[in-house]
Amino acid sequence: MSGPFISKIDTLRPAFGFDDISLAPGTDTIDPADVDLTQEFCGIPLTEPIIASAMDAVVSPTTAGVLRGLGSLAFINLEGLWFRYEDPAAQYATIISATADKVQATFAELYAAPIRPELIARRIAEMRAAGAPVAIAATPQAVGKYADALIGADVDLLLIQSQVSSARHIASGYAPLELSEFVKRAGMPVAIGNTTNAEAAYALMEQGAAAVFVGVGPGNACTTREVLGIGVPQVTAVSDVAAARDAFFAATGRYVPIVADGGIRKGGEIAKALAVGADAVMIGSPLARGSEAPGGGFNWGMAAPSPTLPRGTRINVGTVGSMK
Repeated sequence: MSGPFISKIDTLRPAFGFDDISLAPGTDTIDPADVDLTQEFCGIPLTEPIIASAMDAVVSPTTAGVLRGLGSLAFINLEGLWFRYEDPAAQYATIISATADKVQATFAELYAAPIRPELIARRIAEMRAAGAPVAIAATPQAVGKYADALIGADVDLLLIQSQVSSARHIASGYAPLELSEFVKRAGMPVAIGNTTNAEAAYALMEQGAAAVFVGVGPGNACTTREVLGIGVPQVTAVSDVAAARDAFFAATGRYVPIVADGGIRKGGEIAKALAVGADAVMIGSPLARGSEAPGGGFNWGMAAPSPTLPRGTRINVGTVGSMK
């Protein structure tokens, strides 16, 4: 057999992370006091383009209120401790005090407790009392299982979030969540994540996504890239999805904000993410260092307790001061 033979790597192109770029100053300068970052994100007004990741070590109903007071937004995890235990204080203490060789087993035990649908209304009431919008994140499987409870609740914004989201999910063992159908009957804005490329993002927008979250594995508490071998450096991923957002807006007149989720450690990375097209950033570990964070100076990813493929573990980020 003769050629031509095309190698799988012939179609590769350079991709860039935050450490690979810097922002070049322009011809004009602006006093920071004159910069206005106010926006409406899925119907929720923000004065800061910062969203707290739905990590148990970062967000509680109380910290959601603290962050709201700072002009930001926080998601709480439907599959986290707050929806499994009436008062998870003891579970947090167990995780924080576990020795390094026992922490994975501790996760497996504590997160094996069932989600209690009756706690959905309670947590919503607690977030309202704290002055926070009710933003809940859940995997597609959990959304499918608890759809009626979520739709019947007073939720401002739902994030359907998985490691990699697509408009078409193939599964033989269960019926995948029909995104467009759910979005139509949800009665609330539904954001979807995560993705890293323009085509997949555009398809999610066509399904009715109110926002698209970008990033696979760049976070400090996540080891998805090491475990699964998937991911795209965040600058390239955000830039590509921003192009899809702009094309979708040109075609439909509907603007879908995008959120750079993961890999944000410092203020400069927030600036870079916004410069390449993000409307907001989602951060976890930097907020886990706040004294108000429930993790007590530790952080762990949402996939760390996975019973089938745990990714990441508890990391010691320390406590450096108030989130304020």
